[in-house]
Amino acid sequence: MDRPTTGMVTTDAVVIGAGPVGLFQVFQLGLQGIAAHVIDALPHPGGQCVELYADKPIYDIPAVPVCTGRELTERLLQQIAPFKTPLHLQQEVVALQRQPNQRFRVTTASGQVFDCATVFIAAGVGAFAPRRVALDGLNALENRQVHYHAIATERLTGQAVVVMGGDAAALEDALALAQAGTCASVTLLHRIDKFRVEPALEQALRTALAQGQLQLVIGQPTELECEGEHLTALEIATDDGSARLPLDALLPRLGLSPKLGPVADWGLAMERKQLCVSTETFATSEPGIFAVGDINTYPGKRKLIVCGFHEATLAAFAAAAVVRPEERVLLQYTTSSPRLHALLGVAS
Repeated sequence: MDRPTTGMVTTDAVVIGAGPVGLFQVFQLGLQGIAAHVIDALPHPGGQCVELYADKPIYDIPAVPVCTGRELTERLLQQIAPFKTPLHLQQEVVALQRQPNQRFRVTTASGQVFDCATVFIAAGVGAFAPRRVALDGLNALENRQVHYHAIATERLTGQAVVVMGGDAAALEDALALAQAGTCASVTLLHRIDKFRVEPALEQALRTALAQGQLQLVIGQPTELECEGEHLTALEIATDDGSARLPLDALLPRLGLSPKLGPVADWGLAMERKQLCVSTETFATSEPGIFAVGDINTYPGKRKLIVCGFHEATLAAFAAAAVVRPEERVLLQYTTSSPRLHALLGVAS
């Protein structure tokens, strides 16, 4: 991840979204000799593939019989490695403006500014944001003791950890921490003793509870207990009244909420909160701005990763004509093109 920098970043292309389609867009742009920077609101690449089904099997990727969302992301990152594309993570694009010289200015919430010839919106259904816990004072503890996104197990060593939620992400994280055995304690906190998960996952939880690997607390958090700026416990409302739950770290796993965000304010033609595109180039209504993946719509659209890969390929060819209008865009094959071999670092 690149740290936000001051000043202007000048590049051929900005890709908004680091999900599978956004990453494959980088690869196709690289084959066209187009340098890109990638921006994503999440703290890691992979988009909803990693956020929603990081460890669940995907069966419809060409020539890959089965892989998880995390594995697919790792392979795509390996594929774009030759292009050394900077990833600007945990940054949300808040402004997109065409400049008098017909290039674009892209600005993130952190103040990072990009000057580019083309923009690729690969934002899926929007920027994913974790559902927050509505407790006064909790926001100030984010990334210190409150972790809404995945966190390395070693960072929680010796701590009393509370995982909050009742879906697969919550149970999987609680079980993984319990099985690692490095935390002082692991507690799963949920409002009811029912879970929205597959039977096998719930059985794994029940087995871990019976073996004392972790504990289950039923209730709703109502108040924080702090010593100075350090969170020490949660006050919990239970069916029997209230309880105090000591902790060092809180991992809310309440699901993700996609938001279209400022895309709707950029003046692009839209239909049902999706960007209208040409199927020849996957350009939007604004020349130089392309949309690929679940964010776009056109007759016959199917929200499949493989369809997004096709869209990214045609968009890259169209972008080459924008970035280098004086050159003829030629179709070359990675099996035989010395130019592509050199770009990929595989030239003999």
